[in-house]
Amino acid sequence: MVGWFKLLLPSSMILNWKHFLKFSSLVLLLLLACEYLVYYVVIARCSWPPLTVDRGAVSDEPTLHAIFLSDPHLLGTRNGHWFDKLRREWQMERSFQSALTLFSPDVVFVLGDLMDEGKWSSDKEFQATVARFRKMFRQGVNGQTHVVVGNHDIGFHYHTNRDLVERFDQAFDISSVNIINIKNILFVTVNSVAMENDQCSMCTDAAFRLVEVSSQLNCSRFGTATGRKGGEQLCNNYENLPNVAPILLQHYPLFRTSDAECQGVDAAPAETKYIKFKPTWDTVSKKSSDKLLSYIQPRLVVSGHTHHGCYVLHNEKTPEISVPSFSWRNRNNPSFIMMTITGTSYSFSKCFIPEESRVIEMYIIGCILIIMWIVFTRRNFFTRHSKKM
Repeated sequence: MVGWFKLLLPSSMILNWKHFLKFSSLVLLLLLACEYLVYYVVIARCSWPPLTVDRGAVSDEPTLHAIFLSDPHLLGTRNGHWFDKLRREWQMERSFQSALTLFSPDVVFVLGDLMDEGKWSSDKEFQATVARFRKMFRQGVNGQTHVVVGNHDIGFHYHTNRDLVERFDQAFDISSVNIINIKNILFVTVNSVAMENDQCSMCTDAAFRLVEVSSQLNCSRFGTATGRKGGEQLCNNYENLPNVAPILLQHYPLFRTSDAECQGVDAAPAETKYIKFKPTWDTVSKKSSDKLLSYIQPRLVVSGHTHHGCYVLHNEKTPEISVPSFSWRNRNNPSFIMMTITGTSYSFSKCFIPEESRVIEMYIIGCILIIMWIVFTRRNFFTRHSKKM
């Protein structure tokens, strides 16, 4: 930039460095505002939702503060431009780190599609993407991060294979169905890509694990592995869990025909929300949905995949929250869920991060103001000097 100024200067003029430093400071302030401060300003409007407690009731249950986000879709080498990749990943990292600083959650759940090209990635590319994910969504020593697998991580059912599934499971130390116990609050994570009900090895393993997890939950809640022969005796094989209903976490939503009943500023746009969903592609099948609800008996379901927000009620009793994509690449107004949870109750709120269009507007307005300042103060950029004889 300095060289550009020198080319335009007559030989009798020199650059006024003090004024040039003022110009540089304005540019840096604009970058600081648009690439750093805006995340804190917008996300600071959010807060942990309070639990609704009956008047006069006193509870000594431990409280858990959890953040749920979904579909970061970290790009690989095939899709998108390098600047697209840089821009989106900076946006997600700054959003997450700002939220972490402001709210200090006990645990973070990422609901699948951590990467965009996991089904195509070589082992080297996969490990590089995992390393970037861990850097972007890093926490302190006391923070916990748990993930579920999505179709872009291992491929859709028709595309995936054992190697892709095992590679992801080993990288994040998970299996097809898991129980997570944090402060005596239970979460069940499920590989929803494996909920196909056919005889593929991934699906067979998931079906077996689902039965085992269901039995362990039933032993803790009812004292017997309901529906299995020798149910009470089987309970001796399982670790005792708190007697609470779990929260089910998976990538695909449970079965619903479309997003027609979804409302809110982050719901699917009107032109797509009435399009019928394809089971096992957009949601799990009706059979798998009923099976999960029956086996797990969750008090709440949290999912991702559609990139849009939604709140639905299954069988008139079990709520499901679909979490929108966390990336600007998939929507202009990403968000995440903040949830306050105890063993018997929960409350949640949605926290929006800066809209990409607003940040672009900030850049445009800032650049216009800087250009106007340059025009009105252009004489101050240069000073005339005389040569000595």
